[in-house]
Amino acid sequence: MREAMLYEKLPGSQVRCHVCQWRCVIAPGRLGVCRRRRNNDGVLHVLNYAQVSSVAADPIEKKPLFHYRPGSLVFSLGGWGCNFHCIHCQNWEISCSEPWEGRGARQLLPEAEIELTQRYRCQGVAWTYNEPGIWLEYTLDSARLAKEKGLYTVYVTNGFSTPEALDVMGPYLDVWRVDIKGFSDQLYRSLAKVQRWRGILEVAERAFHHWNMHLEVVTNIIPTLNDDEEQLKGIAAWIRDKLSELVPWHVTRFHPMHRLKHLPPTPVATLEHAYKLGKESGLRFVYLGNVPGHPSESTLCYSCGQVKVERYGYQARLKGVTDSKCAHCGAELYMKTGSPV
Repeated sequence: MREAMLYEKLPGSQVRCHVCQWRCVIAPGRLGVCRRRRNNDGVLHVLNYAQVSSVAADPIEKKPLFHYRPGSLVFSLGGWGCNFHCIHCQNWEISCSEPWEGRGARQLLPEAEIELTQRYRCQGVAWTYNEPGIWLEYTLDSARLAKEKGLYTVYVTNGFSTPEALDVMGPYLDVWRVDIKGFSDQLYRSLAKVQRWRGILEVAERAFHHWNMHLEVVTNIIPTLNDDEEQLKGIAAWIRDKLSELVPWHVTRFHPMHRLKHLPPTPVATLEHAYKLGKESGLRFVYLGNVPGHPSESTLCYSCGQVKVERYGYQARLKGVTDSKCAHCGAELYMKTGSPV
């Protein structure tokens, strides 16, 4: 076990963790909400350092990320646990596990992680599959090594990290791919058991404006829960007003999973309506997800109408992007295609 970062000691050997926005106060011998941080006699330890549940060399489009290094491979790692308890979680076997239930767990130290990234000819590293924010110490050590090797770095996150945790990762993290699950207190309470969710928006804004991270937003649209116009318009307006009209919004199809197996998959017409709302709100790039072959998978220049990235599923082919701009008309596409900084 390793001593955790970002915590304070309190009277009575209690500690307060500052890694995520729960800011858990943890009594001796107890765990935080994420079930991966334990108070041992007044010292907070992490239980998940280098404990890996899943690894894969993925197309970057699978994250989904459409405007960052399209067509590249990213070495993707998942750990164990989560600070959310989403009733529709697609990876619930790893995110809802207890510390002693690490079925198939393996240790992969940062040096070995980066060596595998290079061996599999990946251009970057993504911490994904479960919430990377609760893996702070490991992802920080890994990201530092990745940047030394010229690799890009990605968080696929629910966005519930604290500003302090974001600032620790800030110098070493290129991409903040954030889920905005809905736009109401009721949605976050019912879907993820989260009472205060607007801090997610504030941290995303800080990642974008202060740290200059590339940012893309994903909303998994679930029938009867977050498919109403008020929430969808709220998300689109927030992206436009607080980030940029150029930030991509992925509206993805829900498939029955975990505790929502009684709901049907999202109708494609519902996704197309969300796409229409996003466009009407002024967003330049809205994509349908989990609908292979849909025309909205490809990137079109909003100025001249030409296809700039042609996609089918996870396959991508660039067709005229130069220095983040349309090679035909010069419109800004908010697209990173070269080597990471």
